[in-house]
Amino acid sequence: MARRLLLLAAALVALLPLHAQTWIRINQVGYRPGDVKVAVLISTGETGGAFEVRDAMTGETVLKSQGRAADPSKWALQSAWRLDFTSLDAPGSYFVVADGVASPVFRIGADVYDGLADFLLTYMRQQRCGDNPYNDHLCHQDDGYIVDHPTRTGEKIDVTGGWHDATDYLQYMTTTSTSIYHMAFAWKYTEDKSVFKDLYDATGRPGANGIPDILDEVKWGLDWLDKMNPAPREMYYQIADDRDHAGMRLPYLDSVDYGYGPGKGRPVYFVTGKPQIAHKKVNRTTGVSSAAGKFASTFALGADVIRPWYPDFAGKIEGKVQDAWDFALEVPGNTQTACVISPYFYEEDTWVDDVELAAATQYSLGKGDYWKQQAAYWGELEPVSPWMERGRGPGKEYHHYQWYPFINLGHWLLATSGDPAVSAEFTGYMRQGLQDLRERAGNEPFLHGVPYLWCSNNLTSAAVTQALLYEQATGDTQFREMEAALRDWLLGCNPWGTSMIVGWPAAQMPGYDYPTDPHSSYVKMNGDLPLGGLIDGPIDRQLFLDRAGAALTRPDDYEVLNQGAAVYHDDIGDYASNEPTMDGTAGLTWYFAQLEGSGSFDKDRFGTIVRVNPDEKVIYLCFTADENFNGAETILKTLKKRRIKGNFFLTGNCMRYAPNQDVIRRIVEEGHYVGGHSDKHVLYCDWGAERPTLMSADSIIADLRANYAELAKFGVQREAAQWFLPPYEHYNAFSVGVLESMGVQVVNYTPGIGTPADYTTPDMKSYRRAQTLIDGLYQFEKEQGLNGALLLIHPGIHQDRPESERLYNRLDEIIRYLKKKGYRFDRLP
Repeated sequence: MARRLLLLAAALVALLPLHAQTWIRINQVGYRPGDVKVAVLISTGETGGAFEVRDAMTGETVLKSQGRAADPSKWALQSAWRLDFTSLDAPGSYFVVADGVASPVFRIGADVYDGLADFLLTYMRQQRCGDNPYNDHLCHQDDGYIVDHPTRTGEKIDVTGGWHDATDYLQYMTTTSTSIYHMAFAWKYTEDKSVFKDLYDATGRPGANGIPDILDEVKWGLDWLDKMNPAPREMYYQIADDRDHAGMRLPYLDSVDYGYGPGKGRPVYFVTGKPQIAHKKVNRTTGVSSAAGKFASTFALGADVIRPWYPDFAGKIEGKVQDAWDFALEVPGNTQTACVISPYFYEEDTWVDDVELAAATQYSLGKGDYWKQQAAYWGELEPVSPWMERGRGPGKEYHHYQWYPFINLGHWLLATSGDPAVSAEFTGYMRQGLQDLRERAGNEPFLHGVPYLWCSNNLTSAAVTQALLYEQATGDTQFREMEAALRDWLLGCNPWGTSMIVGWPAAQMPGYDYPTDPHSSYVKMNGDLPLGGLIDGPIDRQLFLDRAGAALTRPDDYEVLNQGAAVYHDDIGDYASNEPTMDGTAGLTWYFAQLEGSGSFDKDRFGTIVRVNPDEKVIYLCFTADENFNGAETILKTLKKRRIKGNFFLTGNCMRYAPNQDVIRRIVEEGHYVGGHSDKHVLYCDWGAERPTLMSADSIIADLRANYAELAKFGVQREAAQWFLPPYEHYNAFSVGVLESMGVQVVNYTPGIGTPADYTTPDMKSYRRAQTLIDGLYQFEKEQGLNGALLLIHPGIHQDRPESERLYNRLDEIIRYLKKKGYRFDRLP
């Protein structure tokens, strides 16, 4: 009887529903005010669609609405809702609440994407071959030995340089030329080129060289591509092969033996236009057009964008365009890559799109109508990118990178050609591809109609780019919601709630996630992350099991979410969904550059604003204070005399200290800007070049809220105090990201002005007299200008610094001098 009761109890327990799990997914980077804004609720149980949006700082509800039901079956879930809060456009920090669950905090602001296009270049620099700036070592210096040439096989030629393709160290002309073209395209077709900074030199090491960093990468790639086409009709398409897959190791310690000695050289494959070895058989190469077309288009656009800095080299590679074009027509067909061990290689079957892009690029550069006619002819042979049209995935005949490149930029060049008939035809092709994706998405909660092939994120990148290019070309906004969903998918609004870009957003707020254990040698060997890299992305479950099913190194963190159409694992063993790729990363540079919306700021490497309105002769006088505020009266007197509004950043300590309170009230009453400087003058990160984080996100947020609570006691509300200057004027990318996620704009003094050293005392090695600081400021103005500068002077100085050496006592003469130079002074907007 006891046993039967136990069995009955077990049966009853089995019939009880498991505790439902519910998640609200958001774009962790945030939303611009005018964006479509949709969070997605998914659950293993039944849920309702009512939701509200709350202010993250105050907890107050700012919007209530009803979501739109979506079909959860694709992800093997029980309910899903699209929670649309597009009408909320006020800048600030918020979270969504529905069904008793809260989303992570997110930000609405014009600048939420600022810095992302350049951040992607971090990964490109890490991938450099030959001279790697990330590990500061040379690698693969003996590349390479010719393979498959009719008369020169075994001969050594110099093909050093370029980028490693992914975690392996193979190098392909296919993906390299595409990456170069994407970055060159990003530069040429981004109207506001100020989004691309110059923080690194040509070798990829810190230090400006007068050339935007994205063009440094373009040039690095072109140098290698030039070597891969050393003479007419002599082209090479691959360095190394899958013998490279010999375990994780650092590139400068690569000791794989290809028959030339361990680590002593790698094969470089000649473009034959005929089938070559692939997994002990042969690949399906039929011609040279896919390779030669890529050489032609990339040399043409690359020469155009680098010519102002490298005119001779630009002329050299431009001179190769016609021969590459002729070769593409002479031996039509595709070139596939080679492997000798595994069955996986780049099986590119298409080639007319490469020929189209070469011709369309030439036409876009003003080379004549012949090129337009050629581009249109070849473009009509592949009206819609096949993967968009067919959505072909596992279970059907599919080959890796079969339809590559994943976006046909030649269509856009023709759509914007200025020829009405050609433009109408090719915008129609672009529209059809997007319609195919939208129809395939149906009522799926994430509006994600991309097939889950290997490197599905590259397809998502292509789709979101095409959607924005199409809207810009036509003004047609019908795909705007899908574009937003595709973008949001890459940045956290997906079933797994993870950003697909390693290290972005930099601030890992509670509930945020990005790959922390990607398939990377740097993770395994150094414990470092391949920052900026776009990972492969979710992959069809069966395809994963077939190709990498035994690769996981630990239990699946996302097991409950990996029961649907595709799987993703943040596991170093998963090379199918969690490995960053070079071409996928480069492919996002144009798109995110278009979203960088501030335009009126210069930022430092941590994302902090250091100039405001840098095109204007305006200076923002800034004063930061903790308890010591002994110069406040002098400063206020000077500002009043000169009829100038200043910018005061105060700690909670400063405001709680009774002797300061009367002067603080005067600052507010006289109309100066008053903002936060932390509550207790905390130190966010340690000193030194690496700036390791000292405070958690929760601790920074708690201190920030306390700072705003003190400001409110003086009548300064958060809406009027959005500019925030970090304590000690010291921070890192993490702390800046946390602060920005709470809706504040983080600023700091303009680097190089020197005046912040006015706190030093005679007993310090770093002591600087007032005249030295003034001379340095004036010299900086002469050399670099002070347009939009934040000029910091401390209003609280230690008693050991002589009164005559306190810089605030000389504020009046500084103002008079700079006014004579044509500058005006203002409070922050």
